[in-house]
Amino acid sequence: MTDSKAENSEYITKGSVKLKKKSVLRKILVPQKEVARKNRIILGILAFVLILLFWSWITYGKIVGTMFVPTPSSTFSALTNMLSTGFWSDISITIYRVMTGFFIALIVALPLGILVGAYQPIAAFFEPVFSFVRYMPASAFIPLFIFWIGIGESEKIAIIILGSLPQLVLMIANDIRNVDQSLIEVSYTLGTNTLNVLWKVILPKSLPDIMNTIRIVLGWAWTYVIVAELVGASSGIGFSILQAERTFQIDRIFVGILILGIIGLIVDTVLTLLNKILFAWNF
Repeated sequence: MTDSKAENSEYITKGSVKLKKKSVLRKILVPQKEVARKNRIILGILAFVLILLFWSWITYGKIVGTMFVPTPSSTFSALTNMLSTGFWSDISITIYRVMTGFFIALIVALPLGILVGAYQPIAAFFEPVFSFVRYMPASAFIPLFIFWIGIGESEKIAIIILGSLPQLVLMIANDIRNVDQSLIEVSYTLGTNTLNVLWKVILPKSLPDIMNTIRIVLGWAWTYVIVAELVGASSGIGFSILQAERTFQIDRIFVGILILGIIGLIVDTVLTLLNKILFAWNF
């Protein structure tokens, strides 16, 4: 009798532990639930620490040969060597190409995307064209642009413009269309004219989403510039990666890739913070 009671109590204890585990998971994994800023930072750092530990495990543990994946220490050594021998200039020229091309594309895409999203006749005229161009890989135009423009800076910038512009126009137009129709109808009911509906209702509501669109497409622009630098370039991060590949310097390839990731993370973080500062009412 005592044995059965002990078994029952043990079963109840195990059951309560399982219920506690489930309740903890349910508290943590709640769809769309906000996470404290401190916890977000901790989790983000933890993710990078785990990646570093995995990288160290497969390289120092000889699971993968250093010919294919360099160790963290050899990669850091290559980084310091590259920075001391002029890699800063490659980083700066790549940043210049990306930001110049993207800024030109944004100047054109922002007003055009707003018009396409707000006015159906304009959308009917422009949207099929941009949808058509959007599916053409920007990298496919590199030989043509080299033939037309040459292998100077204009060719790289043109590739970034071509890759970014259609995406920006269509995504900004979609952000404009996502404004709740009830807000527009209420503004008309209150006597607002069509011009003020665009400037005082649609744009303020959609600007935070447009900022997120800019952040996303800027990330894509980095892929375009690296592809452009792999063909017909004599400087830039992409060129450095290509040179390292030709001489089998895998650690230098890793440095180039990691530098791109670090720059992208910094830019993304700045734009996210800027979005929260400029449009604090939306968060």
